[in-house]
Amino acid sequence: MSRELKSLRNIGIIAHIDAGKTTVTERMLYVSGAKHRAGGVDSGTTETDDDPEEQERGITIYSACVTFRWNDVTVNLLDTPGHVDFTAEVERCLRVLDGAVVVFSGREGVEAQSETVWRQADKYDVPRIVFINKLDREGADFYRVLEEIGPRLNATPVAIQIPVGMGPQHVADPFRGVIDLVDMKMIRFSEDDDGKDAVLEEIPSELLEDAQSWRDVMLEPLYSISSELMELALEEQELPTELIRAALRTGCLSREIQPVLCGSALHGMGVQPLLDGVAHYLPSPLDRPAVVGHDPKNADKKLERRPSEKDPFCALVFKILPAKTGDLYWIRVYSGSIKANSRVVNPTRDKKENVAQLWQIHATKKERSGQIDQLTCGDIACAIGPRHSITGDTLCDSKSMIVLPSIQFAQTVLSMAIEPENTTEKKKLAEVLEMLERQDPTFDAVENEESGQTLISGMGELHLDVIKHRLTRDFNLDVKFYKPRVNYRETIGSSTKVEGQCNRQMGATQMFARVQLEFEPLQDPSADVIVLDKFFGEESLPNDLKDTVMEELRGRAKGGGVIGSFPLAGMRISLVGGEMREVGSDEVAFRIAANDAFDAGLQSGSPTLLEPIMRLDIITPEDYVGEIVGDLQQRRAVIESTESRGAMSGIIAFAPLKQLFGYSSAIRSLSQGRAGCSMEPHGYQSAPAEDAESFGF
Repeated sequence: MSRELKSLRNIGIIAHIDAGKTTVTERMLYVSGAKHRAGGVDSGTTETDDDPEEQERGITIYSACVTFRWNDVTVNLLDTPGHVDFTAEVERCLRVLDGAVVVFSGREGVEAQSETVWRQADKYDVPRIVFINKLDREGADFYRVLEEIGPRLNATPVAIQIPVGMGPQHVADPFRGVIDLVDMKMIRFSEDDDGKDAVLEEIPSELLEDAQSWRDVMLEPLYSISSELMELALEEQELPTELIRAALRTGCLSREIQPVLCGSALHGMGVQPLLDGVAHYLPSPLDRPAVVGHDPKNADKKLERRPSEKDPFCALVFKILPAKTGDLYWIRVYSGSIKANSRVVNPTRDKKENVAQLWQIHATKKERSGQIDQLTCGDIACAIGPRHSITGDTLCDSKSMIVLPSIQFAQTVLSMAIEPENTTEKKKLAEVLEMLERQDPTFDAVENEESGQTLISGMGELHLDVIKHRLTRDFNLDVKFYKPRVNYRETIGSSTKVEGQCNRQMGATQMFARVQLEFEPLQDPSADVIVLDKFFGEESLPNDLKDTVMEELRGRAKGGGVIGSFPLAGMRISLVGGEMREVGSDEVAFRIAANDAFDAGLQSGSPTLLEPIMRLDIITPEDYVGEIVGDLQQRRAVIESTESRGAMSGIIAFAPLKQLFGYSSAIRSLSQGRAGCSMEPHGYQSAPAEDAESFGF
């Protein structure tokens, strides 16, 4: 792709569901000239929501990529889902992006998934700008949302625009434009062309004092960023626009501040200034630090790759779209370049991969927009040809290998049993599930040979519902579906020290091994199991036998517990002792002893069943707060807070996932359809005794 690296912007649109991300993306495509007509979410005609499931539900399910030009800048834009069940799509996109636009609804403000995606952006140090959307809606309040962002997200929002009016056309002072506090101009948008033309005007005299006051508020945090700006202010000289923009850019790139813009994407109002903001304030690949990885032969040896064609080639696979003609591997190139028909290495899998074709990505369409000959550092594009790589793997030059940090995804919380109607469907189902697993790292499928059923797991009811529809509608499978069940975990409730041994006669040889283990519960019950070696000194075992024991323990730690064979969590297992003899103490004997000790530790450590807990963020009219709180308490929920959010009330609560099946329908019933709820995984806690008893424990 021919372009200067400094003029490239790899950005994502992230937000809570229904804040307007896809509409913002669609309007960006329209006003930039990449589309001749703007599509709509409700009509299912947007460029990025091209899957039938997305069009029917009116939500984004799969991340999609589009590329367009805005003035002198090339933008690779990833539109991401807002529903918590598909948060993995946000995770993988933020892992490879340089910047982000965070969209908030001017009516609902900072919502639950807003906080989640903000934390994800913090995790990857992604600079971001803010767009407060839907200011043409009833109850919209730009200033209230601006005030919420700081304390709720631990952020420093800096308004560089303020709205002119708020609300729909029938109110006394409807939203009709914005005031640019940098240029000190008013921007009006033409209704004749869906806001494609932005008209600059002088600020009306009745708005000038308010605009100047907000300009002073904007400049205050910039003085600590730019000493030159501060000196000019102290000397009471005029502040050049370019110097203000430079300070805003510096603060945004360092994540000290987040410039805030506003508008109504549905009517195209504020989208052009938002695109200017992307160009002015979000980073190019050159503005980001060198990516850090490690030597595949020595994990302690750190390596760097700069965003330069002179550095060796390295890229990260962040998404896979299965296809009959060859899987589509979405990659982000961090350094160097690659041509079609090249050979690269996947050091994670220790495999050589062939990159037969390179394509520019356009949404998620299989009819790709254009084949290209070469990718260079900074590019986000599609490769066809690799066979062994999975999401999160590194592709690099065979002469200069590096392993980049992979992408960590949340564990599944909900499962559903499915069963093919006949043996003909069984093979086809297995192939489809394997394909879906390649596409979605948060989807899992395990077949039970005894029952003939397959257990599919995902991030929530909507996630499994989408999978269910894909199996029946997209792949025409004849499959039975059973009621979803919660994905429990198992841990221990108390510390214990146990001994396991092997003392068996095998032919003429007396096998012998003794292993001592210490089991301790961790403070966080949902944390991964930790396996440690604390057996040192003269009495310790030979390294080969000790390695065998540790390997066996780590393998068992990834298995199931004693209550319902659910995955283990929240414990530390330490090897603290062992005994061997000159004859008969081999690896097999120590594997048997290690397993014996492991079983004893789980049994004597007060086995505990853990259930997943969800964090609920509920928005409701004040009239229904009492009924909703009462219903939550019946579901074993803990109410953390209730607060006023403009004309609505907000409730934050934590409740077991088991009690929340069908909750979205229940809350609509309680509030006559006026309340809404979003939820996200929060962690695990001990389940009631009757839950463990239901598994015969």
